[in-house]
Amino acid sequence: NSEDVRCKCICPPYKDHSGNIYNKNVSQKDCDCLHVVEPMPVPGPDVEAYCLRCECKYEERSSVTIKVNHVILLA
Repeated sequence: NSEDVRCKCICPPYKDHSGNIYNKNVSQKDCDCLHVVEPMPVPGPDVEAYCLRCECKYEERSSVTIKVNHVILLA
């Protein structure tokens, strides 16, 4: 299920740009700043320095398991 996987990039403040969290449904191999951060908040020459500061993590979850746990907790 496509909503069960995502890449989450946490980018701290950089120069005059505030920090931000970016989420995108991409494959594990594309889980990096260049594929997830859109629109890129910095101009071309600063992209590499900006992306080096971002921490990107690939996350998987089972929405079926989450739904079952909610039903059990509510019962």
